[in-house]
Amino acid sequence: MSRSSVLESFKITDRVAIVTGGAGLLGREFCRTLAEAGAKVVVADLNEEAAAATAESLSRQGQQALPLQVDVTSPISVRQMIAQTLEAFGAVDILVNSAALDPKFDPQHSAHSTDFEDYPLELWNRALAVNLTGVFLCCQAAIPPMLRQGKGVIINIASIYGLNAPDQRIYQRPGHPPQYKPAYYTVTKAGVLGLTAYLAAYYGARNIRVNALTPGGVYNQHDEEFVRAYSARTMLGRMANLDELNGALLFLASDASAYVTGANLIVDGGWTAW
Repeated sequence: MSRSSVLESFKITDRVAIVTGGAGLLGREFCRTLAEAGAKVVVADLNEEAAAATAESLSRQGQQALPLQVDVTSPISVRQMIAQTLEAFGAVDILVNSAALDPKFDPQHSAHSTDFEDYPLELWNRALAVNLTGVFLCCQAAIPPMLRQGKGVIINIASIYGLNAPDQRIYQRPGHPPQYKPAYYTVTKAGVLGLTAYLAAYYGARNIRVNALTPGGVYNQHDEEFVRAYSARTMLGRMANLDELNGALLFLASDASAYVTGANLIVDGGWTAW
């Protein structure tokens, strides 16, 4: 394969891509990446105003973007998202399942101090509904038009904590109450990886590729102590920059990965390889 044809394989010109959680920290980057590669992007998010702002930012750069409000826990809302996408663009070529509840530890988020033995069932059930059932519902709704088209790509955003348990030591601060990454995050992201493998096997013969993208920690103005503790766990000695998942995402979304399905592409600076 020539160099030019390799570069061509990364183009997704005029393909239709839906990104759930498209107005989130990583979702915005994913929308921008797919749009820059030529896709018509649906910015789907529970936060309608944020989705509109993200889509408007892409439109100002001459890219096609449609904001849609979606609640991934609602089958009706998810089916409406697919119907509106088909009405606007006529196809569903790429689905990126990025919407998730993620208990973060950056300055914009509050502390997470509930012990496992006291963790509220309501919060557990809510996280399962968003992080795992939401992926199930979005895949279930997007696959019928992909089957009619004869092709499709699904990318499920997982996490290193779906592979390994969190190192709770990096979240502790001397003189402060203990903080914990909740159990639901590990459980739901492990479930996403299982669902990815299942769907890849189920639909492989029908030309629908399903893969997972597993990020490590992404720097977002975390305090210096957290950055040092996290970075010490990685082989590269640092957290990811916000745009360092984009190349992996485009690879999975494009024909550059035409022979890749059922895979989990880990982008974690070596965290899980120790």
